[in-house]
Amino acid sequence: MKVTLEKLQQADAIKLYEFELENRDYFEKMVPGRGEEYYNLKTFKIRNEALLDEQAKGLSYYYLIKNEKGLILGRMNLVDIDKSRQLAYIGYRVGEAYTGKGIANLVLRLLLSTISEQGIEQILAKTTTNNLASQKVLEKNGFKHVSTDEEDFEMNGNRLKFVYYKWNN
Repeated sequence: MKVTLEKLQQADAIKLYEFELENRDYFEKMVPGRGEEYYNLKTFKIRNEALLDEQAKGLSYYYLIKNEKGLILGRMNLVDIDKSRQLAYIGYRVGEAYTGKGIANLVLRLLLSTISEQGIEQILAKTTTNNLASQKVLEKNGFKHVSTDEEDFEMNGNRLKFVYYKWNN
C-alpha cells in the first residue's frame, strides 16, 4: 500500500472529523479520550482552525497519513516545537482498519528522514504501557526508552503508566 504524509489543510476538516469519529472507541482503548466536546462537529472545526493557525506559525505540524486514493489512514503530529532547543514532541494514530500493516513505521521513518529540514534535532514521545505496538514503532525508528512513570493511572479499567522515549538526529 502506498501512503503519503501530507500537512493538514482546511479542506481535510470533514474527512478528518469522520476519521476521528469512526476510530474513537479504538483510540480510546490505547490513549486517554479527548472528551465528548471534541466530537461535536462545530467544536471540531474550531479546534481544526486553531491547529492550522499553529501550523502556519511553525509552532506545530499536523500531518495526515493518506493512501493513494486520498483516504485518511491516520495522523502524525509534531507539537510544541521549541526552535531554540530544536525540540518537538510527536504523537500519531493509525485507524483500526489499517493497524498491523506497517503504516506507522513507514510514515515515521519518512517523517524522520526530513525532520532536520524543519530545524528539529530531537523528538520526545509518550505512550502507555499497554500500547506495545506504538513502543515497537518508536524503537524500530531509533527512539530510545527514557523512563516510565512511577505512578500509574486508571484507563478503561486498567492500571497504566506513561512510557517516555527520545530520538536524536
